[in-house]
Amino acid sequence: MIPNKNDQLEIKIEDIGAEGEGIGKYEGYTLFVKDTVMGDTALVQVTKTGKSYGYAKLMKLVIPSQYRTEPRCPIAARCGGCQLQHVDYSKQLEYKNNKVLSCLTRIGCFSEVTMEPICGMDEPYYYRNKSQFPVGRDKDGKLIIGFYAGRTHAIIDTEHCYIGAEINVDILKVMRVFFEKYKVQPYDEESHRGLLRHILTRVAFNTGEIMVCLVINGTVLPHKEELISKLTKLPGIKSICLNVNKERTNVILGDRIITLWGEPYITDLIGEVKYRISPLSFYQINPIQTKKLYDTALEYADLHGDEVVWDLYCGIGTISLFLAQKAKQVYGVEIIPQAIDDARTNAELNKINNVTFYVGAAEEVLPKAAREDNIHADVIVVDPPRKGCEQSLLDTILAMAPKRVVYVSCDPATLARDLKYLCEKDYKLEKVKAFDQFAHSVHVETVVLLTQQLLLK
Repeated sequence: MIPNKNDQLEIKIEDIGAEGEGIGKYEGYTLFVKDTVMGDTALVQVTKTGKSYGYAKLMKLVIPSQYRTEPRCPIAARCGGCQLQHVDYSKQLEYKNNKVLSCLTRIGCFSEVTMEPICGMDEPYYYRNKSQFPVGRDKDGKLIIGFYAGRTHAIIDTEHCYIGAEINVDILKVMRVFFEKYKVQPYDEESHRGLLRHILTRVAFNTGEIMVCLVINGTVLPHKEELISKLTKLPGIKSICLNVNKERTNVILGDRIITLWGEPYITDLIGEVKYRISPLSFYQINPIQTKKLYDTALEYADLHGDEVVWDLYCGIGTISLFLAQKAKQVYGVEIIPQAIDDARTNAELNKINNVTFYVGAAEEVLPKAAREDNIHADVIVVDPPRKGCEQSLLDTILAMAPKRVVYVSCDPATLARDLKYLCEKDYKLEKVKAFDQFAHSVHVETVVLLTQQLLLK
């Protein structure tokens, strides 16, 4: 039975959806309800209906779930950053593990999947090494700095994020005083006027170095000397810079960086490997979990010092350099030239000489290297974006025929799709381990090992 819009119904929440919303049924009809938890009995009001499912909003908790917990953050329900802070952390981990397993069975059609225990965090707060704070004004004209509300560009004013680096609290206090004193105008998306768009912070957890970058609709920051004077009194400040973005766009960062003080980068460590990080660098946002994830990728690669390894979608070389510690030779491939420049710099910084980086699409670079330079692959590591691998790249992996494929994924659905394709051909799914890189969000990272099967002719 399909309920009517605005109907108020009492339902039991039985599951959690892909975006963290509770899922319940009313006489067999599925309803998605934000801010509910598996096990809640809730009074909800229907907001939208379709043929097979609809949406409702929480009106009242009739019987709260045993898995419900009080969020630390007072704006968690409104902010777009944390979808699950009201869910007990052990239940979050169970949800994420099941999310990966469900995709592998439903989409990948794997009948038998043995997953290693999910790797959760000992302390799932204050783990983000990168934060981006939009700046604006409220309806009364007051300066506001914070985060966008879920699925909107409405800014929620805040001074404290419970998943960001703790130093951000002090940085934002300095910023507010400076902006208000000198009447620095925040950017307005509709009129394309105003100077200040975002405040970006990057914190190197293992070295203590901190970057503050202001994203501006211009090239000059008035009274920058005073801001530099105030910020450099904070411990760890290594870099203060501007990012120029004068485009009418929702994209946060532009291409041009102007260094105001210090270096144009900070340096961090993953294990023993150093990485230089600029405002534009891709770098995993959870350094604690990243070390565990890379250790697992290295374990799955099973390197003994004589292997040739290809790292596809290598970015700034984070995984490549980690693998190079135990491989004979590593080849990294990335289509973004600036990322390869960073990767080569990071290799020089670490005096790692057994890594070569290529700019280009992996499905073009690999066949050419095999054909012209007779380079093979013992192990291939892939860490693609959320959309997963192109089929042409999967075909290239099959043609290169490595003994092992290590797949690092940020999206269980595209992971399952790609694994199905590879395992219908020459590979077997050996190991799967999920990682909670983004505590209190719905996102999950996964590392998978595939091994080549000898096909009977």
